[in-house]
Amino acid sequence: MAEKKVSSEKKVVATAGVYDILRRPIVSEKTAKMSEANGIAFEVAACATKEDVARAVQAIYNVKPTKVNIVVAKGKVKTFRGRNSGTQRTVKKAYVSLPADANLDLSANI
Repeated sequence: MAEKKVSSEKKVVATAGVYDILRRPIVSEKTAKMSEANGIAFEVAACATKEDVARAVQAIYNVKPTKVNIVVAKGKVKTFRGRNSGTQRTVKKAYVSLPADANLDLSANI
């Protein structure tokens, strides 16, 4: 009898909900240094978890991340012309580490 090979990995398909998790890539000096070491940063939805972000990156860019770190940057209180004060928005960021052989084109699949 011929044995069937069963793959343990499921193919992750990009659905509409996946695109809601990754809001936009973050472009800064810190992320430019990260990109040299195969890392990338995204602004993500407030309800997103590490697993959600990893699944979304794998579905959209066809690259399985090696590590995902999430940071919540609280909005600062700012004063405008010494009178009016307001707060900046709170942002949730995901720092994603990619395998060494990964080529990620951010302009594709937007």
